Amino acid sequence: MAESDRPPSPRRNVTLLIVCQALCYTLTSVMLAVSALAGYHLAVDKSLATLPHAIQWLATMAVALPAAMLMRRLGRRNAFMFGALFGTVGALIGAYALFVGEYWWFVCAAAFTGTFNSFAMHYRFAAAEAADISWRSRAISFVVGVGIVSAFAGPEIAKWTKDIFETHVFAGTFLSLSVIPLFLLLVLIWVDFPAAAAERDAGAGRPIGRIARQPDYVIAVLAAMTGWGTMVLLMTATPIAMIVNGHTFADVAFVIQWHIFGMFAPSFVSGWLISRFGVLNIMLCGLVLVAAAISFGLSGITVTDFWLTNICIGAGWNFLFVSGTTLLLETYQPEEKSKAQGLNDFLVFGTVAAFSFTAGYLQSTFGWSMVNLIVIPWIVGVGGAVAWLKLRQSGGG
Repeated sequence: MAESDRPPSPRRNVTLLIVCQALCYTLTSVMLAVSALAGYHLAVDKSLATLPHAIQWLATMAVALPAAMLMRRLGRRNAFMFGALFGTVGALIGAYALFVGEYWWFVCAAAFTGTFNSFAMHYRFAAAEAADISWRSRAISFVVGVGIVSAFAGPEIAKWTKDIFETHVFAGTFLSLSVIPLFLLLVLIWVDFPAAAAERDAGAGRPIGRIARQPDYVIAVLAAMTGWGTMVLLMTATPIAMIVNGHTFADVAFVIQWHIFGMFAPSFVSGWLISRFGVLNIMLCGLVLVAAAISFGLSGITVTDFWLTNICIGAGWNFLFVSGTTLLLETYQPEEKSKAQGLNDFLVFGTVAAFSFTAGYLQSTFGWSMVNLIVIPWIVGVGGAVAWLKLRQSGGG
């Protein structure tokens, strides 16, 4: 179906985009729950257990700019449909890797899943474009917040499917994931996206270097980098840390389930909070929540300690990601959106890839405490940058 030239219905489109994002989050939440453990199961060198997870985010980073350009050239619908196919292929390769016991095939599957994820990250931008400016931050938060569905669906899918094939743990999980992007294709047919030519005909706008040097753009990117990077670092290390400290997979699934709940539940208020208290104040609240996560992470290794750590880091991610995206939208003109959004996602998911791989090394070599301690300089540095921007905007700098 060609993209529409008629005026789209904002609330209908945002609702459909919420459904699309829910399907994407369900797939990625299962990956969050099982990829580190599947990698640990397949890898001979256990320090490489989180490499597939890191490759997933590295692929998300590498495809960020191409995905943004395809959004511009093909239109949102066609680009989203193209990206969805990578989700199905990646899940099937993952199932194959687990059937044959080949670690590097699983790494390949992660790369396809990361490509799928890179396209899926644009649903929040599509929702912002569909919404009236008066409720844009809430549209972003609702699209992000629908991941609360995956907080329960993802880990439950993992638990119910991990032993379908008794001698091939998690192979059934990946086979079930291959179906999800097919439902995504069906929903995309009904979304009224604006005509693809709109941005192509608008001109190139400012050079990307000029856009990226704006203080607001820098802070927006730093907030998203910190939210995503610290969240993935702790969340990726959590399953391995729990297993090596004697906890069961049911305990792991419980903690990850509530971690994902902590990520998405605040979205029902974060958009309103940004409108009420300002984007920079909500960024600072996000950093406080990250600091709380670290304090719980350093306090012990019981299930309760892991639970509190993961809830707080999830909520901190939400405040930093939603506020960062909201601020980012104020830094570019419509004709500049592809390069501004693409560079943002390239930097954010490059950070995520680095932190994801580092998680396996830090956990295997130094333990859970070091995983937590490495986050502290980020909290201090980004907190100082946000405070500086607040002072600058108030006329004090």
